[in-house]
Amino acid sequence: MKTVGLTYDLKTDYEFKKDDPPDANAEFDHPSTIEVIASAIETCGFKVKKIGNASSLLEKIDNLDVDIVFNISEGFFGRNRESQVPILLEMADIPFVGADALTLSLTLDKIMAKKIFIAEGIPTPKFFEIKTPEGLMNTNHFKFPLIVKPRFEGSSKGLSDNSRVENIQDLKKQVEYIINTYKQPALIEEFISGQEFTVAVVGNDPPQVLPIVQIKIDGRLKLNDKFYTFARIRSNRLKYICPARIKKDLAKEISSLALKTYEAVECRDFGRVDFRVDKEGNPYVLEINPLPSLSTEDVFMVVAKEIGISYEEVIGKILNSALKRHNLN
Repeated sequence: MKTVGLTYDLKTDYEFKKDDPPDANAEFDHPSTIEVIASAIETCGFKVKKIGNASSLLEKIDNLDVDIVFNISEGFFGRNRESQVPILLEMADIPFVGADALTLSLTLDKIMAKKIFIAEGIPTPKFFEIKTPEGLMNTNHFKFPLIVKPRFEGSSKGLSDNSRVENIQDLKKQVEYIINTYKQPALIEEFISGQEFTVAVVGNDPPQVLPIVQIKIDGRLKLNDKFYTFARIRSNRLKYICPARIKKDLAKEISSLALKTYEAVECRDFGRVDFRVDKEGNPYVLEINPLPSLSTEDVFMVVAKEIGISYEEVIGKILNSALKRHNLN
């Protein structure tokens, strides 16, 4: 029986610092999520060894005694934080599930990811970056509404109803908030008014694009100016609808773009691509997450139900993709 190591970060392990934003530990997992994933791996016929975060991995790396590591660790800080565990595993020549360090760093940094999308002809909202609050003085090409985000965060960190701005005063205020609170540049994008979707992808050679999930907020599918925020993730105002209630042509286009995006950044084993579709029906890729949440309340569980398989089977598909890639199956 093969042994699977599990690397992760727990919300309960995070110690808030004095100047941390309220969502500083948003990307980390609840202990219950780790239990569910460990149990799913065991159901698939493997032994599980819980390793923990990057520091814990570093302490144990010489005596891990595992065949492969299932990595869902988000890392500690900085734009390369998601790469901390994969780099350690790569250095120790230990096989692992999921994207490598390069892909994880590139995609956490939304601007680097958008540069790849543009090079590959993948539609993404127009954008610019402000590194210091004073930087706004040198720009005058605003076309409102705009949305202001931290440059390298996940789990909708830094996104609230204030993120969408319609005038220069609100733009300045939000840029200052992001730069001062998250200690990183602000990414400013054109705001795509319309509908929101997310697409899970599993596997390699070829990857399998799973059914499209539509985001419903406050009972509405036509979101117009509403969008996915950190507060909404944790409320009952947000629902996942699968299959998405859209025409076949649009579904085909979104699925095709999801696959193209997954391959453009060299995702492996699993990932999730987020979209906005404008009122004319044009899809835009907002970002790709090669380390998406595997919580039973998240998208992968919704999709599993739609395709008629269990949560455990989804985890098995991801794990088996990695085992095959490493010639371990």
